[in-house]
Amino acid sequence: MCRNIRPLFNFTPPASDEEVRSAALQFVRKLSGFNAPSQANQAAFETAVAEVAAAARRLVDSLVTPAPARTREAVAAQARARSLRRFGPREGGAG
Repeated sequence: MCRNIRPLFNFTPPASDEEVRSAALQFVRKLSGFNAPSQANQAAFETAVAEVAAAARRLVDSLVTPAPARTREAVAAQARARSLRRFGPREGGAG
């Protein structure tokens, strides 16, 4: 999976349209191999981003779970702790 695409389901507050669009943009970039498409491909690229974003929004909105909603701050803290365990404290940083 593309490292820049983050899970969007089961968060408080729910994923914003901008978060869904950003994930769609990363997905289309990965599939196409373009970070920024040429003018000739711009329309197709933007259409694909819009279609993927719409499908992703429908998916995220239709999923259900009995698990309590997570916060982005808690998930980020878990990721930092996992990184610290894996790589240790950063040199010259706050850790």
